[in-house]
Amino acid sequence: MKTTVVNGSIDGCMHEDRYAGEPLNVVAIDLDDETSRFVNLFANSSSLIRVRSKLDAHRGEPDSIVEHLTPLAPEVCLLDFDKNRKSAAAMAERIHARLPGIAIFAVSSQNQPSAILEAMRCGCIEYLAKPIDREQLTSAVVRIGARRKEKQDQRRAQVLAFMGAKGGCGTTTLATQMGALLASSFSRNTLLLDLHPDFGDAALYLKLTKSRYHFFELLENTERLDADFLESFLMRHSSGLEVIPAPQGCVASHDSLPPGALRSALEFLRSRYEFIVVDLPPSLNHENLNIIHDCDQLYLITVAEVSAVRNVVRQLEYFREKLIPQDKIRVVLNRDHKRNVVTDAQIEKVIEQKIFWRVPNQYLQVVKTIHEGDPIAQLANSDVTRSLQGWAADIGKKPGTDLTKQGGGLFGLLRL
Repeated sequence: MKTTVVNGSIDGCMHEDRYAGEPLNVVAIDLDDETSRFVNLFANSSSLIRVRSKLDAHRGEPDSIVEHLTPLAPEVCLLDFDKNRKSAAAMAERIHARLPGIAIFAVSSQNQPSAILEAMRCGCIEYLAKPIDREQLTSAVVRIGARRKEKQDQRRAQVLAFMGAKGGCGTTTLATQMGALLASSFSRNTLLLDLHPDFGDAALYLKLTKSRYHFFELLENTERLDADFLESFLMRHSSGLEVIPAPQGCVASHDSLPPGALRSALEFLRSRYEFIVVDLPPSLNHENLNIIHDCDQLYLITVAEVSAVRNVVRQLEYFREKLIPQDKIRVVLNRDHKRNVVTDAQIEKVIEQKIFWRVPNQYLQVVKTIHEGDPIAQLANSDVTRSLQGWAADIGKKPGTDLTKQGGGLFGLLRL
């Protein structure tokens, strides 16, 4: 694409209403005091940027600055060209070569065409003339934000939320098995989040018992969220499934979580995975409702019991009041049996929609799966296997995949 200079910036202009998303992470390099104060005021009065750090390039070589930038994962670098243009140009070239995903904004009191061309040639994508004009900075940030959103839309995880009608419906079992199947049988990059505020069992069901941190601690530190910070929270199952566990015991109230922390964390995680499976507690709290609003699919897990079906009816009514689209919600009947006291027809009549999926009642086999902590290895050629595999295929099959030609995982077991 041809790059042009328009009103002191590189690229054509884009209207601000084209972008509305999380603030861009910004690192300032060598900014003078006046410009630094302006950028801080801009960040404090706008939702467009968040200043992660300020670096002095004269204190280190370009490679050392790049090493500092890598864990910060900024989307934008504001690089001052006035202290030493030659050094700044070398710095821009090194950042552009080593970290091409970072947008470099040149900042300078010189606004001659030759100065702008020099910045363009060394990798800068915007040129901000001092003193920085607020509208100019806004337009530049909006352009980068819009591009980030386009990239996120191209690689954006599907969020699959699992929520029980009440405790004991097997929600965690189904969530862990679905996550493991997507990761193993379909080679999908999958993350499991356990959002139970107290005593979550997802990690235990996968026999992952050595957790250091839990998901709510991550939410308390979203301003530090980058690839390295996320790594300290992840647990890995042999299926390839990655897990962020729940607290192992009772924790304090989560009312003090930073505003927007859950949504910010989820957006960050969406850009790193193909599927995010969320094990929700059977509660209509604020965190759950945020997840349900933002998820791609909500699976309501119930069993053929009067109390559970009654709760599904109540949940569906509540979701209608909260304007949750009906096509987002799918009811799954767990432990299905022909001799259920409450029949499928009765359930569908009272919930006023079809049962999306039925998982057969083979309790002993499922308990063995939980005890061994390996949903893939312990599942045998059974009705439960076929049901879960069919459900996973409905979610995770890649376009153009011929399931009959799959040789590994459960597919080998099914071709008998």
